[in-house]
Amino acid sequence: MTKSPRRAANDLTLMLNAVLGENRFDRGPVDVEALALEYTRNTAGAHGEYIERIVADDLDGCEGALVPGETKPRRWGIIYDRRQNRGRRAYTVAHELGHFMVHRHLVDEDPDFDGGFRCSKDAVEHGSGKDIEKEANEFAATLLMPLDDFRRIIPANELADLERLGRAAQRYGVSLTAAALRWLSYTTTRAMLISSTEGYAHWAKPSEAALKSGRFIRTRNEMYEMPASSLAVRRVRGDEALTGVRQAAGVWFPESVVEMCMRTDRYDFELTLLHFDGKGPAYQALSARSWDFGQVEERCGNIVSLIDECFAGE
Repeated sequence: MTKSPRRAANDLTLMLNAVLGENRFDRGPVDVEALALEYTRNTAGAHGEYIERIVADDLDGCEGALVPGETKPRRWGIIYDRRQNRGRRAYTVAHELGHFMVHRHLVDEDPDFDGGFRCSKDAVEHGSGKDIEKEANEFAATLLMPLDDFRRIIPANELADLERLGRAAQRYGVSLTAAALRWLSYTTTRAMLISSTEGYAHWAKPSEAALKSGRFIRTRNEMYEMPASSLAVRRVRGDEALTGVRQAAGVWFPESVVEMCMRTDRYDFELTLLHFDGKGPAYQALSARSWDFGQVEERCGNIVSLIDECFAGE
């Protein structure tokens, strides 16, 4: 019986914890390429299939691929687009490893996968397309950013600003976007992440608590124009954008929000993070610490350099 993507990734996490210790992320992120090669070879067993090589290539229209050999037992290869940097490459390789761990049987059972798995940018980043892409993404996120460790550095009931998410991205060797999306998957606070270019949103992801309170943005099959007074549209940068400003009710939603924004000219998009007021003291406690604008100048120099490093993984 095929394991669920989460179960398959959790099994690997338990193995890595046993071998490297539960504090292994204090020393560095998962070496996913070495893991894919060594683990699959050492556990090939009776079926005899494993990942033989991981290579970079020029891939037009896709971020990565899992390609089977022609003879059985199959030897597999992972290919990633050579233009990816380290953070994006790690997530792509983990995504393709997820296909190997959970979906490789489809090559012999479904004609649609006769040549293996070719995954677009949207499939790798957001699980867009077939259900197996969502499952491969779930595997990648679970393997690279285990929730037990993530919850230790950012508890579920605490809001995360761009600085905290940037440190998480460094810890796990992933992009700022990947770290923020992982945090949104478990936080009990009301928050939303938006990616935009030229005043229009590509996608928007709310936390479960935000979604249940009616805070969401539709981007599928329609263009969402960012508010004229949003930081992204006004191209506000520096201290104000990084530490957050309170937008009045009616700008984004019928309630006020704290808005942060980071733009990268290199990759030509903005990330906007919205925080909605919560019910309990978790928001208030973070407000007293993170939204103390009298201390902005002291913190912003560190935040700017940190976020610049994390956007290098986008």
